[in-house]
Amino acid sequence: MPDAALLARLAAAVDANFEKETGFLADLVRFPSTRGNEAPLQDWMARQLATRGYAVDRFTLADVPLASHPKASPMVEADPARSVQVVATHRADKPTGRSLILQGHIDVVPEGPTEMWTYPPYSATIKDGWMYGRGAHDMKSGVAAMVFAMDALKSAGLEPAADVHLQTVTEEESTGNGALATLLRGYRAEAALVPEPTGGTITRAHTGTLWFRIKVRGIPVHVAVAQSGSNAILSAYHLIQALQAHTATLNEAARHHEWYNGIESPLKFNPGIIRGGDWASSTPAWCEVDCRIGLLPGADVAEVQRGVERCVAEAARGDNFLVNNPPSVEWHGFLADGYVLVPGTEAEAVLARAHAQVFGAEMPARITTAVNDTRFYGLYFGIPGLCYGPKGEGAHAFDERTDLDHLKQTTLAIAAFIADWCGTRPAG
Repeated sequence: MPDAALLARLAAAVDANFEKETGFLADLVRFPSTRGNEAPLQDWMARQLATRGYAVDRFTLADVPLASHPKASPMVEADPARSVQVVATHRADKPTGRSLILQGHIDVVPEGPTEMWTYPPYSATIKDGWMYGRGAHDMKSGVAAMVFAMDALKSAGLEPAADVHLQTVTEEESTGNGALATLLRGYRAEAALVPEPTGGTITRAHTGTLWFRIKVRGIPVHVAVAQSGSNAILSAYHLIQALQAHTATLNEAARHHEWYNGIESPLKFNPGIIRGGDWASSTPAWCEVDCRIGLLPGADVAEVQRGVERCVAEAARGDNFLVNNPPSVEWHGFLADGYVLVPGTEAEAVLARAHAQVFGAEMPARITTAVNDTRFYGLYFGIPGLCYGPKGEGAHAFDERTDLDHLKQTTLAIAAFIADWCGTRPAG
């Protein structure tokens, strides 16, 4: 672990750079990097990292053989050739330490009605020690932390004694293919740190996520004789209710899971987008519902898919129209496994020491009912995947915000982790 003198040097560097870090984060937030619109931010990021002296690799999802990997997810109405990934590498001459991946996603979810925000969602407004904006919390604060943790070492006259890959990826919010793409591009390390906004906790386990679209047909008639036709929206609602009941059954079984037995209803089902109908006075002839459902670590993705399909088919058999006009289920977006960071890795021990040095307390662990990118490293490539980052509020919500004081401490903790894990030597 870094001695007191080294930690003090790193702390002084983080403090001296923090105004720049806050400005860097504000610049990140001002990019509306929703799905399909990430390239301008990634190009800016590539320039920022190149000016720091890193070797920068800019590539797209179309440049890697995603289709060849069984854990790639089908894209969601996005062009792979416009989905830009950035990897900036510090190469250590004659490395003596352990290599590291620092990875954060720069894609954000849509902001929704802007009039429902207190401040404009891409304004990066600072108020009472918080920065507000879409992505400020999830997870551009973590991206700033990892970049400025490396800057702190340089400002302290040091560099890692091992290779470090700083990666900014897309698609975390819809497929995870950005993280997978960096691995298929050939980037490997002895540990990976994903600084999602965990509030200074280590993510012990995360659930998986599946996305699917239900398509329902109907018979359009004038609403005055609605009984002679059918209503695709009401039929879709019948299927949604069946899936809610299906999820309740899954959550009963989750009571016996090793890691999720103490979590209330860990598997979440959400009908997130609905489209349907053509005229208010006509019974709708079509309806589509985009849905999300969770799965536990260890669950088989294909079996969970079959469970959803069986549920929809059984519900359709109980509807007079759907029994003869069965709905379809289309899988797109996330086909993501759950993941458990099994206690006892050396990487976690080193991170715990760094956290304790900075925060003066033991690093807590959390069990989450959302997904993150660590599964790719830990499940498929044998790389311990650590998910640990700053504190904030309002992921995917209005008035999303990050705690700037906690961001500063987290930046120092990550710098201390890099110094311990990779080792250090004089810069240059």
